[in-house]
Amino acid sequence: MPKCWNPAREAISRDEMCQIQSKNLIETVNHVYQNVPFYRKKMDEKGLLPGDIKSIDDLSKLPITNKQDLRDNYPFGLFAVPMDDIVRIHASSGTTGKQTVVGYTKEDLDVWGEVMARTLTSAGADKSWIIHVSYGYGLFTGGLGAHIGAETIGAAVIPASSGNTARQIQIMTDFGSNLLACTPSYAMYLAESIEKAGIPKEKLKLRAGVFGAEPWTPEMRKRLEEKLGILAIDVYGLSEIIGPGVSYECPEQNGLHVCEDHFIPEIINPETEEVLGDGEHGALLFSTVTKRGLPLLRYNTRDVSSLNHETCKCGRTAVRMEKPCGRTDDMLIIRGVNVFPSQVESVLLNIGNVEPHYLLIVDRVNALDTLEIWVEMSEGLFSDEVRQIEVLENKIAGAVKSTLGVAAKIKLVEPNTIERSEGKTKRVIDKRKF
Repeated sequence: MPKCWNPAREAISRDEMCQIQSKNLIETVNHVYQNVPFYRKKMDEKGLLPGDIKSIDDLSKLPITNKQDLRDNYPFGLFAVPMDDIVRIHASSGTTGKQTVVGYTKEDLDVWGEVMARTLTSAGADKSWIIHVSYGYGLFTGGLGAHIGAETIGAAVIPASSGNTARQIQIMTDFGSNLLACTPSYAMYLAESIEKAGIPKEKLKLRAGVFGAEPWTPEMRKRLEEKLGILAIDVYGLSEIIGPGVSYECPEQNGLHVCEDHFIPEIINPETEEVLGDGEHGALLFSTVTKRGLPLLRYNTRDVSSLNHETCKCGRTAVRMEKPCGRTDDMLIIRGVNVFPSQVESVLLNIGNVEPHYLLIVDRVNALDTLEIWVEMSEGLFSDEVRQIEVLENKIAGAVKSTLGVAAKIKLVEPNTIERSEGKTKRVIDKRKF
């Protein structure tokens, strides 16, 4: 079995895991019923008492929580402990409505350190490694999540945060960073900048990357591994649950292992709320069963995924979730067709002669939805004749139509035209007025 941070939990039997989950769920339900008026009201409306929840088999009886519920109880209405017990507050800003606010007790931070230690160890890290964190620090949970994981395993951590790319590269080179933690789009930007600076990847001591906070494709992974000479694994999380570390990949790269002793996953039909079985795709829910500050029951992440309870080849027994292809509210419906930006990325990276930098512009002309995709050309293609560019645009348009089932106008643009982001990259501009 490859390196594990906590094999007693990561390779536990299914029966033992269910026992732990049931015990923690019962305690959490009692905790929120007594301390969170929102949950007490929701359960009372369903005719539920804490004593009705006797094991994880009763999980589906509990009410579903949505992001709007956090906004409606802004800022601290869903906290389950007095403010005296809260030691950290994070917040995420959305494009609409109030930001969502999350609070952590000291015990919650210990849990966060534990699950991120599992993540970093799965990527190969140990106390001898130097962890380079290029996620943003501050109210966003990415930077401090990776940071606390590095400190938990005893590794040296560089809190580089995002931005100042030239300095980031100098630090990675001079300090000998072994693991890079950031968004995949920023990792690609760093890789391109390293190439432009003429620094051979062999000069870096990078061995692994832990990338998350935005959807990315297997094609993007392959590109990053080649450019940086690393093992690239995915980490999943969201602030409402704890931040990064809810689930993570192992070197098998075949689904993300859920830390299900802390976060119990479910997949539901988003229309009927029916709980779905292994392999079926739907909306991903999580119940936090060890958090004290902000426990959430059956929180709808809006991510589209599926579950697999088979033991992984790596030896971990934890349920694996399929890499989300996007969130239900990130999904674009264009002329009745469901389109995720990550599908476009996959098409582009399989084509060649283009870079993984793109922008989807959706509009409505004469009551008909239109899709235009801006794609950056490679440096080599940029110098080619116009005819070559037209041929490639038509090729991409055909591949998009074949894969997504929707027609799109393709516009190849000069290298470095599309704005880079040092945090989460904006992939879509929707000009439609609904």
